Amino acid sequence: MWFIVFLLLWPQTPPELDFNAYRAHVEPLLLEKRPGHARCVVCHSTGTAFRLQPLPKGQAAYSEEASRKNFDMVKKFVRAGHPDESRLLLMPLAHEAGGTEFHPGGKHWETRDDPEWKTLADWVNGGR
Repeated sequence: MWFIVFLLLWPQTPPELDFNAYRAHVEPLLLEKRPGHARCVVCHSTGTAFRLQPLPKGQAAYSEEASRKNFDMVKKFVRAGHPDESRLLLMPLAHEAGGTEFHPGGKHWETRDDPEWKTLADWVNGGR
């Protein structure tokens, strides 16, 4: 019995955030155009603490170098293994669903069941 209690109390190592999964699944969401909203990169490439690399004019995707810089920035707004404590997921989530009260870019997801929110949560939880 004591062994089970020990395991439950032992600190868990957070999952490692995977760059390739980020580039394949997360970064495209930052470039996605949503009805009634600007793409994340439009606002987050200037004037915010969450600063993404500007997308070069005429480009639809980032170079690997720019993606790595974005990955390093995004990691600052994520608590690996804890999507419910990660600002990347909470800022654009509706307040009624547990998101922050305000996000200047609007609320992109009404619930945690939104496929985009789930994609981000899966990545934060160590998914590939």
